Amino acid sequence: MMNEGIAPNHLMIAPILVPLVAGAIMLFYNDRNRQTKLVMGLVAVGLTFLASVELMAGVKSAGEQAGTVVGLYRLGDWPVPIGIVLVLDRLSAMMVMLTALLAAPSLIYAAAGWHGKGQHYHSMFQFLLAGVNGAFLTGDLFNLFVFFEVMLAASYGLMLHGSGPERIKAGLHYIAVNLAASLFFLIGVALVYGTTGTLNMADIGRALYWLDDAERMLFHAAAAFLGLAFLIKAAAWPLCFWLPPTYGAASPPAAAIMAIMTKVGIYVILRLSLLVLGPDAGPSAGFGAPALMIGGVLTMGFGMIGILGTPELTRKGGYLAIISSGTVLAAVGFAQAGGGPGMLGGALYYMVGSTAAISAFFLIAEPVSRGDAGKDENDDGAPAEDVADPLSERWAPMGLDTVEDMTTPASTRTVSWLTMAMCFALVAAMIAGLPPMPGFIGKFAILQGAVQDNLHTSGALPVILWIYAAMLILSGLGALIALMRFGIRRFWAEEGPTPRILALEVIPVVLLLAMIALQTVRADALLNYTRATALALLEPGIYRNAVLAGAQDVRAAPAQNSAPDPTAADDAGQDQEGGE
Repeated sequence: MMNEGIAPNHLMIAPILVPLVAGAIMLFYNDRNRQTKLVMGLVAVGLTFLASVELMAGVKSAGEQAGTVVGLYRLGDWPVPIGIVLVLDRLSAMMVMLTALLAAPSLIYAAAGWHGKGQHYHSMFQFLLAGVNGAFLTGDLFNLFVFFEVMLAASYGLMLHGSGPERIKAGLHYIAVNLAASLFFLIGVALVYGTTGTLNMADIGRALYWLDDAERMLFHAAAAFLGLAFLIKAAAWPLCFWLPPTYGAASPPAAAIMAIMTKVGIYVILRLSLLVLGPDAGPSAGFGAPALMIGGVLTMGFGMIGILGTPELTRKGGYLAIISSGTVLAAVGFAQAGGGPGMLGGALYYMVGSTAAISAFFLIAEPVSRGDAGKDENDDGAPAEDVADPLSERWAPMGLDTVEDMTTPASTRTVSWLTMAMCFALVAAMIAGLPPMPGFIGKFAILQGAVQDNLHTSGALPVILWIYAAMLILSGLGALIALMRFGIRRFWAEEGPTPRILALEVIPVVLLLAMIALQTVRADALLNYTRATALALLEPGIYRNAVLAGAQDVRAAPAQNSAPDPTAADDAGQDQEGGE
């Protein structure tokens, strides 16, 4: 079921079901029918995008009419909190749409030949989308674990797609780290169920208020295990060592769609920290917030040092993803510690733009680095060789030259080197936060919100906030220096023939740049949306009461610092069951 007025009855499950069914159908096709699979994949992504547009429009319309309304879809029509429930609000709708927007350019780029470097690329791609969308929509911890594993299993295949010693080495490290994260996740889920007797996220927030001291300590241990698992996935320092080599070794289309995976970790941390451990959580209010604030600042610093120190452009992309994660994680920590919606709303706006820019960066990094005469030495100390024949050797960046078959690109049309230089400059400007790019607007909104929120509540700015503001500016400056240094050497200083670049390798970057440009043009509307999203997240009673009350609209939230009333929620659920 679903709240009336948000969307058609079964539309909420479409972002999960469409890619899952599409990936399964593709398994029945011979893997050499890649053009057919490509068309099927693009159709599936298009349908998912249309569903996400309808869902976001419904949530936005309902919010404008009467506050924030949460949509529910009860699988099997089992009552909450016993059954599996999908939950739709402003945040989950935004993240599902962002996933669909990143998926289409990645698939188009794969048509340049990368999908021919191994088996079942398109099926794994669709399964990853199903897992990511499921993680954004689920309202249950155990089903979050299930979708988490679906996402990771597909990402293992995409990471290793194409073989090659460097990729296999990085892929095995990636698998080992994520298996450890999954173990921490499972331990945390078991401890949560042992202490609260439920795995429904909204119901956990209700049950937490009534725990005694011993049970609360055990629940805090469970929260620590869950936090560790998702901080690994979000690539927070010092748990981020796996990301640069992994994303740097992955094929460009795989790395581009995997850019959304770090945001899955951030999404879960944001959801649970404000829903379960937010200001109305009693003695558990703000648990873990200092770790998020300090860890986010340190993550930004580590990413800045990494991007300045690493010579390989693809690895710079990994450090850019780390900077993006640290920026948002610190903002989540400030919000959990009692901050207002201004800072968190700016961070959500920044997250959308930075994720799109990082995805575009991974797509453009390999063509730009192709045939780089000034390329740094390989791992074995031997200088990298120039690529004499880009058309036949373009599948061998960083020595990754083991392929199953050399498929013909869907189109052999090429673009000029000047076009690549312009795209690279625009992506670099977005990542560095130069005006009027969304990176600049997002960072400005974060700082403006931080000042307004803190001056309104306490009349002073804490020291950690000053450090965060300084790191926010310095990380952008470090990214600008690193990318400008590479761009000047690559596009101005080098002489000789330029590599051949296919149009299929540039069109996806242009699509992502168009998305970034639209975010700039519509900055006011999107900022209003993200601020309203932040305001709803800071009032967890809206989400909690809507889920526990069944399928009834919740038009007013309880006081932010008031404890939830489990009796009222349980009575509402029983009344609804009787009515059904």
